[in-house]
Formats: sequence, C-alpha cells, structure tokens
Amino acid sequence: MSALTRQTRPPTTTLGPVRTVPNLVTVVRTVVAVLLGAVAVSTADLELLAVAYAVYWVGDILDGWTARRLDQETRLGAVLDIISDRACTAVLCMGLVAHVAGVVPLAVVFLLSFMVVDTMLSLAFLCWPVISPNEFHLVDQQVWRWNWSPVAKAANTAGVVGAVLLGAHSVGLGIALAVVVVKVWSAGRVVALLERDGR
Repeated sequence: MSALTRQTRPPTTTLGPVRTVPNLVTVVRTVVAVLLGAVAVSTADLELLAVAYAVYWVGDILDGWTARRLDQETRLGAVLDIISDRACTAVLCMGLVAHVAGVVPLAVVFLLSFMVVDTMLSLAFLCWPVISPNEFHLVDQQVWRWNWSPVAKAANTAGVVGAVLLGAHSVGLGIALAVVVVKVWSAGRVVALLERDGR
C-alpha cells in the first residue's frame, strides 16, 4: 500500500478557493518585500534590503502556518507561494548583487538553481494528488527530506543569504553548489517517479 492510499486526508486535484487568509498573507508579504527590495536596490540601502528579506521570510513562515492552523491549505495557495517566493528572491538577490562586492558567481549559481531547477521541482507536486510540496513525502520520502523538510528549506535560501550577509562568500558558493547537486539529483528522481507512474 502506498503512502498516498494511507494518508488521512482524501487525495485532491482541485485548486481550492482563492480567498483564503494564507493567500492574503502571501500577496501582502510579496508586495511589501518586493516594494521594499526595489527601494533598497535603487537607494543602495542594505539595511532596508535586510528588512525586505525579513518581511519575505517571516511572511513565508506565516502564510504556511496560517494555512495549516486554519485548515486552508490548497493547491492554488501552494502555487501562489512558489511563484511569490521567486518574485521576492529575484528582486532581493539583485539587491545583493548590486551592492555587495564579489557575490556575482554565487548569485548566478543560486538564481539558476532556485529560479529554474527548484521551480520545476516544486511544481512537480501538481502531477500527484497532494496539496503542496510539503506533502511530497506521500510520494517520495527522500525527495521530500532533501527539498521540503524544515532543514532543507532553510539551507535552500537562508544558508546562502546568511553566508553572504556574514561576508563568507566562498561558504555561500559551496552551499549553493551543494544545493544544485541535490536539486539535480531530486529532479532526476522525480522524472523517474513520473515515468513509473505513467504521468
């Protein structure tokens, strides 16, 4: 018996309602983070850029928490969250590139990994009847553990940005390269799962 047949919630392929509290949180945190990030980039204000990152991260935690707390997790909300993360990351990472010397190689590796490989990987949950990547353990435990467990999520973005803010660019590049290896391995495993399941 597969994990999908053992889950307590019935499998779903519906998108779910648009007007939910977590979706509102996602929209607000994205607009505020992108706005603050754009101002920070144009004024070379690294403190404001740090505030924008804080809004992004706190908001990202809050939308997930409210979705679970209010039982308002939806597939539409998961996709909105994934897209919003990329909008925030693109603007905020450009702020680092514009105003922190020596981060271009790290930023290129990180952006290609997060914006391309991780986006495709994160959206792969739509091929199975699960609500979000957070439930991907019902499809494959290893891919979930390396990509969407709390530790993996922190390493994916916060580890790289934290290293940059501490001035440890080589450490950040090492983390970004390790993340690329994990993402490529995970993508290969997901492709194999898709072929196995005839999806």
